[in-house]
Amino acid sequence: MNDRQVEAEQRVTPLELFFDLVFVFAITQVTGFLAENSTWLGLLRGLMLLAALWWAWAAYAWLTNTLNPEEGAVRLAVFGSIASMLIVSLAVPNAFGADGVTFGVAYFIVRALHLVLYAIAGKGDRELLRAVLRIAPPAVLAPALIILAGFLDGAPQIAVWGVALAVDYLAVLIGHMRGWRVSPAHFVERHGLIVIIALGESIVAIGVGAAGQPLNGGEIVAALLGIVVVAALWWSYFDWVIFVGQARLAEASGMVRAALARDLYSYLHLPMVAGIVLFALGMKTTLADVENPLPTIPAIGMFGGLALYMFAHVALRLRLRGGLGRGRPIAMVVLIALLPLAMVVPALVSLGLVAVVCAALIAYEAIRHRFERAWIRSRRGAFTTEEAERAGARARNPRRRA
Repeated sequence: MNDRQVEAEQRVTPLELFFDLVFVFAITQVTGFLAENSTWLGLLRGLMLLAALWWAWAAYAWLTNTLNPEEGAVRLAVFGSIASMLIVSLAVPNAFGADGVTFGVAYFIVRALHLVLYAIAGKGDRELLRAVLRIAPPAVLAPALIILAGFLDGAPQIAVWGVALAVDYLAVLIGHMRGWRVSPAHFVERHGLIVIIALGESIVAIGVGAAGQPLNGGEIVAALLGIVVVAALWWSYFDWVIFVGQARLAEASGMVRAALARDLYSYLHLPMVAGIVLFALGMKTTLADVENPLPTIPAIGMFGGLALYMFAHVALRLRLRGGLGRGRPIAMVVLIALLPLAMVVPALVSLGLVAVVCAALIAYEAIRHRFERAWIRSRRGAFTTEEAERAGARARNPRRRA
């Protein structure tokens, strides 16, 4: 099987969306965990939970990019994965306590079924089967360590969790990507949908934070400012970034394409999603009390989370060899600089500040790069690097553009 065969028209299936519904619940559980454990240790644990959940979801995104999940016994196995992921999500609130072993065992089942399904996909494709066998040891060891962590507590538990995550994330990073298949359109669509799911969590946080509160002027303004930020985050990703990623994946092939997909999506989309989840924590806290300053961890969530989201975009651009850029790095630095202010001014003012930063970024990019973004959007990911470079040259030279 070659890259051209994989590129046959492929769209996200209803069963994949069904699987993602459980991941929606998992993200909500992580946000709730962070809200209930607004300490430095709670923040660390919450991010560890999100990293483990993300890696499981990313593994299935690669799987369903290769294997049709809706046919025969594969469908039943995916349903088993969905059921196991639901148990994982239910165990999130006490994953570092009474439900630690339950979380670990259910997580192990999710990852084991993934390997079984990938072995099925590798029948008749020796290179793919070899690739699956290469990841099998870390894919078994990491969940096993999380089960072990369920029997521990305190610093040893955190250390074992850290080792488990390091095994998962580093094993794929240091290994070559020979044998993996990537269908660009499907892969990009799947990750775009998960970004929408994460943004939806921010909207849910607005509703949860306002629940039980009188709907006064402050709460209404906070809800509207929250939508401004969420809309800006949506714009920053779906206006042109999603098309550039798809174009570069389609242009590459073989191991280069697989490595690019790994870096841009499996790795760099994690800080994007984490940043959105942290912002949701800040939103939830703000809606509950718009008049007082944000506590330390929710303030870090609001400003640091958005800065983390911007950092992921900057890193993605660098991985695509598109340069550092201006707007997003500056927005990231401004958000970090404003963080101390968030702990002394009312939460509503803090939310207003991040809304101004995000809206200003979008306005700057829409005006400064109006030709480039219009060109990218008109082609919807169907262009090459050489064509994009020529378009950029025309944008910088008004005479050539005319």
